Amino acid sequence: MLYIELARQCVQQIESGQLVLHSKMPSLRKFRLQHNVSMTTALNCYQHLESLGWLIAKPQSGYYVAQKSQLTDKPELPTLVSFQSSATKPKAPKLHNPFSNPSPLGIACYDPELIPINKLQLSFRRAMKQQGTQLSDYPEPQGEKILRESLSKHFKNIDFHFSDTQCVITNGCLDAICHAIEVTTIVGDAVAISSPCYSGLLDLLGGMNRRVVEIPSVEHGIDLEQLEKQMQLGTIKAGLFCTSHMNPQGISMCALQKKKLVDLATQYKIPIIEDDVYLELGYQGVIPLPAKHWDRKGYILWCGSISKTIAAGYRLGWCLPGRYFNAYLQKRLLANQGGSTPMQLAIADFIRRGDYIRHLKKIRLHIQQQSLLFTAYLQKNLPIKSKVSQPTGGFVLWVEVPLLNTRKLRKLALINKLDVLIGENFTTLDLYPHCFRLNIGFSITNKEVELQLNILVKLIIECSTEK
Repeated sequence: MLYIELARQCVQQIESGQLVLHSKMPSLRKFRLQHNVSMTTALNCYQHLESLGWLIAKPQSGYYVAQKSQLTDKPELPTLVSFQSSATKPKAPKLHNPFSNPSPLGIACYDPELIPINKLQLSFRRAMKQQGTQLSDYPEPQGEKILRESLSKHFKNIDFHFSDTQCVITNGCLDAICHAIEVTTIVGDAVAISSPCYSGLLDLLGGMNRRVVEIPSVEHGIDLEQLEKQMQLGTIKAGLFCTSHMNPQGISMCALQKKKLVDLATQYKIPIIEDDVYLELGYQGVIPLPAKHWDRKGYILWCGSISKTIAAGYRLGWCLPGRYFNAYLQKRLLANQGGSTPMQLAIADFIRRGDYIRHLKKIRLHIQQQSLLFTAYLQKNLPIKSKVSQPTGGFVLWVEVPLLNTRKLRKLALINKLDVLIGENFTTLDLYPHCFRLNIGFSITNKEVELQLNILVKLIIECSTEK
């Protein structure tokens, strides 16, 4: 939609410092003339920016910038490590998890108390009534049409357009990614990933006997020159990247990076699996477009889910497999992996009634507040020269503490029943020895969270002194 694109341009001007905090925006009439759009489009743009917190409307005066540029007064961020990419083999995942329940500081999720249980229960009741006597039927392998249509209409609101016929419903995002890996690679193939990379993806690739080629992260994404070099050499058969609010470092690829990623995939005919599970959890601007938006030849396999936005336990996700659609659907047919029909109908109802959008707004505000509070706490209590990431979405912070012995930290954390993922969990190389990841999805005022944070800081201080 045009007003969303105009809003993106305004956010870019604010972030670059062209529009400064408290400055007055052009009048609606002037803005309309500047961009040659209708008054309705101009008003929709300003109201959209106001809903996201970028502008504030003052009666009888106009619209003003409500957020300052994120580029000013920025604290030092964790080190972006440079290295030459090469193929390595991830370890097979460990079957034993010492934590039977999610720890507030460990698994990337938000407080379950924020899950809209009552609204979801109503959606499930309507779904069961809608399904009626068809409850005994096997699920559709591609997924229920009503859910695919609901997702198509939902993402159209951020100017990301796709047909329900292009979409396949899956049992969560990792399931979507697993099938994408199966249809684009075989055992022993190398897959390009970002570095650091979400530990769950490394476990998945290790369990599927794929090798990996880590690509260094840069300020606005990944080192595309190194990625292209690996493509030219024929080292990799596919890529697997989180493109918005990467886990763990919080970096989002800029639009130019995403376009270039699509261009490289198309030029070298190498598929890219896009893990976009955090796409809708950005809290400092307009929701970014996925790389899939610029894909015209079908080399991007776009994967997402409600595991982070609603609840992981529902195990519901989706994929736009592009040119690999037939092979992808065939995999699901062979595995007899149609998703739960009542679940799909309920989530479709939840989306169609507008409850999903309202819930997203609530969650974005929550994690934005927690991000600020956690960062302030860490800057105050961690050893001097510690560095904390500044993500614009998602639930995690990436923290670097000088001289921190993270392996010792991990051992002491386990003894104290703290779930902490350290740098080595996010790489096959020895690159992040002083880093760890922290979940910020729970409220810092929660007594359990506060207690665990205090213990964690004491352990960090103990493990970051030279002996």
